Amino acid sequence: MTQENGLAPRAWQRMLSGRRLDLLNPLPSDIEIEDIAHGLARVARWNGQTVGDHAYSVAEHSLFVTDILLRLTPDAPRQWQMAALLHDAPEYVIGDLISPFKAAIGMDYKLFEGRLLDAIHQRFLISDVVSCELTALIKEADTIAAYFEAVQLAGFSQDEAQQFFLSPSRGDPRFEGFEVCLVASSVKQSQQDFLNRFELLMNEI
Repeated sequence: MTQENGLAPRAWQRMLSGRRLDLLNPLPSDIEIEDIAHGLARVARWNGQTVGDHAYSVAEHSLFVTDILLRLTPDAPRQWQMAALLHDAPEYVIGDLISPFKAAIGMDYKLFEGRLLDAIHQRFLISDVVSCELTALIKEADTIAAYFEAVQLAGFSQDEAQQFFLSPSRGDPRFEGFEVCLVASSVKQSQQDFLNRFELLMNEI
């Protein structure tokens, strides 16, 4: 496929760090955490359909999922926590498509997303720990996070949210005393919070 001028279409994006990320063949060496944090703090969850003065960002969601992972597995290694923090990291490039739209697009999108996520895992030294078990655990944390976000931020009733997402079982000791009050932060704050958590985890990997 070529453009009218005879050149191949541009398939890379220039990042603020100066990196050029090839979207078709992403290399770990072209991935920087500052670019990820910058992008995720500016990508709105729920297509921006949330209450509050600020959009609820993917950066904030990623922190929330990491916290829930620690509820599910309190002794989760730092690498597992890093995998949870970065589980939606490809969205710094491709944005946060809502689940119904992902289903409509089909497998090409998932393959692209998976290729980029693999490069991110390599860049931050966690490829070896990302197993089927960990992926399932992060997915569980993700759907629990989505339940609370849906009810507190996105206008879902509890009954409606329970049809699509996962709420902690009543009496589950892992969630004893777990109280959630989600309020979206500013872009600057969510970006810094994400970077702070990343640096804390990276220093211990």
